[in-house]
Amino acid sequence: MEGSRRRYPSGMSSAAQANPFGQVLVALVTPFTADGEVDWAGVESHVESVISGGADGIVVTGTTGETSTLTDEEKVQLVRVAKSVSAGRAKIITGGPSNETAHAIELAKKSAEAGADGVMIVTPYYNKPTQAGVLTHFRMIADATDLPVILYDIPGRSGIPIRYETIVRAAKHPNILAVKDAKGDFSEVSRVLNETDLLYFSGDDANVLPHMAIGAVGLIGVTANVAPHPYRILVDAVNQGDLATATSMHKALEPLVRAVMSHIPGTVSSKYILHGLGRIGSPRVRLPLVGPEDAEAALIEDDIARVREIPGLDLSDFRPDRNAAAGGALPKVAGTTR
Repeated sequence: MEGSRRRYPSGMSSAAQANPFGQVLVALVTPFTADGEVDWAGVESHVESVISGGADGIVVTGTTGETSTLTDEEKVQLVRVAKSVSAGRAKIITGGPSNETAHAIELAKKSAEAGADGVMIVTPYYNKPTQAGVLTHFRMIADATDLPVILYDIPGRSGIPIRYETIVRAAKHPNILAVKDAKGDFSEVSRVLNETDLLYFSGDDANVLPHMAIGAVGLIGVTANVAPHPYRILVDAVNQGDLATATSMHKALEPLVRAVMSHIPGTVSSKYILHGLGRIGSPRVRLPLVGPEDAEAALIEDDIARVREIPGLDLSDFRPDRNAAAGGALPKVAGTTR
């Protein structure tokens, strides 16, 4: 589906006029019980925690939420639960949804019925389609729902980047409104922002402030599971042109971002930290993810020890439990595409 670029009144930014997603979005972990089943009470508690901390958007069932090992019913129920807890205070975005177009379409439809406010579509992973295939995948999912769409460009996981030309063509679809960027190519971000009206979200926790400095509207972050409030401060400071405050938050967050994102998958480390803070009942992840080995846990703990004062984050009672985090769980029902 082709269409004209969206236009906004003179002096009004696209972010101010037509951002249906929010600016501080948390790529939510999915809390599990010690045996690897979804901890639904823990999900409710964690959603409430990040919203209370300043998140105005939540991405459930994304990579950080362990989408590859969730069943379709778990994915849809996560939308329902997050929507209920948010009670209009935050937008609920369904992530993934699949590297199979037909499956992704069905999940988008079911998520919309469950109350999702948007869909984030990742570049098809493992299949490694051509750019024409990527574009068709995006357009067909966007055609199947009236929900606003975020494209997720993450070549480190998908195996292929979304080329500039593909993004520009996708931007002509009226439902495709945004990109989550985890590619780190700032020159391409600037080019896309110059030539489309797409909203850009930083998908790299270390680059939130640099991305916003060149026009990104906000973040979809993993570290925000642990500390949403400083990201709220950072984004609000950018909105107000307060570079000093934004820079202060960027610097304060650096060792925490390193703890979450540098040593092992962010899902694993953020659950390890959240459990150590008593904010989720178990640090368990589903196989093939496993908890940190001792050397990895030591690196995380060393970085946590380097964190100084961060608004809204109290690390004084951080009690990591390497034994509870060890290994990974096999759920009772496999997450399958059929």
